[in-house]
Amino acid sequence: MAVTVEVHNTGNAVQGAELATAIEHALSDRAGDWRVTIVGSRGNDNWNMKVEGPKAFERLYTLVGAEGEHRPEVIRSLLRKMVPGAG
Repeated sequence: MAVTVEVHNTGNAVQGAELATAIEHALSDRAGDWRVTIVGSRGNDNWNMKVEGPKAFERLYTLVGAEGEHRPEVIRSLLRKMVPGAG
């Protein structure tokens, strides 16, 4: 099992590292290889998150900063709801 995380244009490297840790934690108990990409927008406070996994699993989600969805703990919670069977 591997989790690959890419974070682009989200503000700063420290925040990116915190996001990567939260994402890895959320998917660590899942079988197969997972890839999560988060790309920030320069035009607004939305980030686009793409989650890819085994058996052609793919989900897209817009993380809205004004709703607090840029916080690592919120992203971790969203992933646990989004990915079937995640703990």
